[in-house]
Parts: sequence; C-alpha cells; structure tokens
Amino acid sequence: MTERIPCKTEGCKATILPTTAAKTGGYCMPCHQEQERQKRQAYIEKHRKTVDLYEGLTDPVDILKIMHAPKQYDPLIQYAPYPLSKEQLYVTLTTDQAARMLSFAEDLLKEDDADKTDIAENILLSLVCYRNDNIAAVLPKLLEQGIYHPAILFKDATPEIRDHLIRQVEWDDDNRNHILLILGWIGDSEVINQFREWRSNPPKWVDKLYVAPEIYALDAGWELTSDGGRRDLINGMNYAIEKAKEPKHSRTEAHAADFLTNSISTCPWCSGKLITLMDVNANHSSLAYLNLQTERLRVETCERCGCFGTIYMDLDRDGVPTWSRLNREPDYLRIFDEEDYGYDPAAWNLTLSDEPRSPFYAAIWTLSQPDSQIGGHPSWVQDAEYPECPCCHKRMRFIGQVDWADFDNYGEGIFYMFLCAEDMMTATLYQQS
Repeated sequence: MTERIPCKTEGCKATILPTTAAKTGGYCMPCHQEQERQKRQAYIEKHRKTVDLYEGLTDPVDILKIMHAPKQYDPLIQYAPYPLSKEQLYVTLTTDQAARMLSFAEDLLKEDDADKTDIAENILLSLVCYRNDNIAAVLPKLLEQGIYHPAILFKDATPEIRDHLIRQVEWDDDNRNHILLILGWIGDSEVINQFREWRSNPPKWVDKLYVAPEIYALDAGWELTSDGGRRDLINGMNYAIEKAKEPKHSRTEAHAADFLTNSISTCPWCSGKLITLMDVNANHSSLAYLNLQTERLRVETCERCGCFGTIYMDLDRDGVPTWSRLNREPDYLRIFDEEDYGYDPAAWNLTLSDEPRSPFYAAIWTLSQPDSQIGGHPSWVQDAEYPECPCCHKRMRFIGQVDWADFDNYGEGIFYMFLCAEDMMTATLYQQS
C-alpha cells in the first residue's frame, strides 16, 4: 500500500497520495483549489477596471437604452451605476422622450428576436407602470406575435382589439386565461356586460377554468357586483412609502405617517408583539375617498402568524385596532424563534412621499421598483386575493402594501392591507415568491 502524505496546509488533517502531492506541491486537492481561487481573485482585483457606459451621455432615452441592454459578463470589468434608477428616469421623461422609447420598443418587436422582444416588453411595462402611458399603438403587434402577457399592457386597448379578444376567447383554449385577464384590465362597459352575460349563461369552455370568468377582473382591481355592475377595489391615488429625509418630530400632524412600528398589543396565537404596518392621517389624499370618521387609520398584524393566513382587526371610533374575534387560527403555525425578529423596524423612519405617482407604479412586482405604497394597484406576487369582510361578506378594498425587501436587505415578501369602511375592519395577508 502506498503511504499517504499529510497536506502541507496548517491545520488541514487530510492526507494525499505522493502522485497528488507532486501535482499540487504537497497540498490536498481542496486546499490546492482554494489557493488557485485566491490567486484568480487577486488577479481580478488587481486588473479589474471600472467602465462607465453612461459617460458623456445626457439624453435619458440613450441612457435607458443602455440600461435595458444586457451587459456581457466579464470578471475584469465592473460597470459604474447611473445615479438614477431605471424607474426614476422613466418618471422624468418628457412626452417626446417617452414617445421615442415607445418607438424604440416597436422597432425591437419588428426584429422578431426573442431577446429583443423581452427588452421591448420591459420597456412597454415601464411606460405603462411608471408613467401610465397609453401604448395602444403597439398592441396589434403584440397580438400578431402572440404576446398576451402581462395583461396590464392592454389596459388602454381600442374597442377593435377588445371586440377581437371577446371573439377570440370563445375558441382559443391556449390563451383563454391571458385573454380573460386582458379583458379584466380593459374593464369598460362592454367587458362588464360580457362578464355579466357569462355569469348568467356560462359558456361551454367555463368548465376548463379554475374560477368563473368574472373573477379574472380582480387582477385589474375591480369586481362584478351581484347586480352586474363594476365595483373598484383599489384607489388610483398612489403614494410611495419611503425612508424619510427628516426626523419624525419635524413633520406636521397632517402629514405625519408611521410605518412598521412595534405595537403594544400581542398576538393571541404566538404571544409575540404585533406590528403596526401603517398609522396614517385618515384625511390624507390616498385615504380621503374612504370618508372615515376617525382622525387616523391604523393597520396592525402579526408579522409571524400573518404569513399563514388573513388577520382581521376591528377599529373603534378612534381608529384603534383590536384583534377580531372573527379571526380563525390557521391549521399550521410554525414555532417562532425570537432571534429571527431581532431588528428594530422603527429605526427605518419611514414616511409617505410628498407627491403621488402612477396608479400602476408597482403593479408588476418583478420590475425593479420599490413596491411599498398607500393606494395604487397591488404588486401581486401570486394570484389577486381580496379578503372577504367576515361581517358583510363583501370583498375588502385594498389600501396599501409593505414590501419587506424595500427596507431590509434580508427581507422578503409583501404584506397587503385592506379595509371594510362600513364595518370598520382591516385585514392583512402576505405573499412571497
């Protein structure tokens, strides 16, 4: 038997064959590979250069084109970031500049290349979500290429496209789900009439769906009522929840808003402290449409148990929430480790933005924007889900959401907040990828 040799690395207990030692200089293979990795890393750090793709550029359209283009990976190159994010740039575009981006997306679609089509879709989504632009001019090209998703792209479709899709949904088994979502986003009187007709006289293809046709309207933030009308479940006034630039004591009472602060109440299920997701002046522009008779609207939940089901809170005359007796404990709740919740969310010092943004700004959670907001369309990670008020059994209105990843580097998932103004009850639910 060949005698094995100890590895030369101090502290390593491995032994190696003489043939291996001859190849590696006396080191075991893991230690040898680590040495090689360190050499490569040292070489990269010594020779890496920074490349500024935006140097000398002032036209935001040119800058956005570079942002959208995929960058070739090279370990010896690190790309200098642009001072503004993609979504911030889109908001600053003039009407003419936005039209140029739309034209650029059209040109990419004409090339019939999968990678360029992906870039075009991202541009179109950015125009629709961040700016609420009308992109009806390119919708025929999307249909020609069989692009039906994301459905929000079709929210401003022409009557001709709407009617075409209403006919197509009858025979297109492959795209029916996407077409129904598109019709929900169009949501005009003809779509409402069609959903009402399908509910009264279900078509043959309804058995191939998991839900009734009118349920697809939830993705666009509205529902078909029992009498066949449209009831909106969202408010278009959308304000970002963001890190404050000034301390809390400098804010006026009218604009005072608190987010992610610790509550004095405890969860009956896990005995942990509840968290206040939001505490906002009820007269704020994003909430005034609710006509609440309280000065403030406060939404609380259990950060732990709220991940496993909907949690309801009753609001008293002063808007103070208490745990609802109508809550139903989930069949499963994990055992929680307090160390997992050791951060102090109050230290984030969050507030509402001064100016509203597009209602659709965060509607697509896979884009790069921060999602936390009051008002606007939800960033559904999974299917659209509006809780039913346990008192009146109506779907509750969406009032805001907090995306943990916006403020915590290790955060994940979104808490959605809802309200039934008639029964003064809030609800929260959670989704993550």
